[in-house]
Amino acid sequence: MKEVGAIAAQEPRLNDDIRTRECRLIGYDGTQMGIFNAREALRIAEGQGMDLVEIAPNAQPPVCRIMDYGKFKYEQAIKAKQARKNQTKVEIKEMKFRPKIDVGDYTTKKKHVLRFLEGGAKVKITIMFRGREMAHPEQGLSILERLADDLKDVAVIENAPKMEGRNMHMLIAPLPASKKAAEKNA
Repeated sequence: MKEVGAIAAQEPRLNDDIRTRECRLIGYDGTQMGIFNAREALRIAEGQGMDLVEIAPNAQPPVCRIMDYGKFKYEQAIKAKQARKNQTKVEIKEMKFRPKIDVGDYTTKKKHVLRFLEGGAKVKITIMFRGREMAHPEQGLSILERLADDLKDVAVIENAPKMEGRNMHMLIAPLPASKKAAEKNA
């Protein structure tokens, strides 16, 4: 035997599954047709070659609509697919630096960060300290500031440099498209 409450939560009741005595009927074109006996409403819907769908079961009296339910479900599936397609997943890449990084290594890692930013990803910059390097966090901070200054035309600092244990972190994100367009025109 079907549980009526469980089905109503997932899908609306259709045609012969509607158990109310009377319902407020809405036509195919969205016009209010008035309050009808459920059997009469079903007969009207079948006469038009459509389905009778209970859209508001908790109203007094329940509201039913005449529609092509198969077409309605198909359109809902297409809309859901489009919504998933248009979603963007923000990726966070990570680039690790050391406080005593050489100039060549710095430029190579900076190019990688630029490539990540152009790809639309946010980049978490981590400075890793070991041993006695912990006594000089200002060296790591200067590297992060230098990187932020070098990338100021393509990125914005989302999280300022912050020390957590033996690591210092900073999060940078690509500039929004509107700011990029404004800078190109200037």
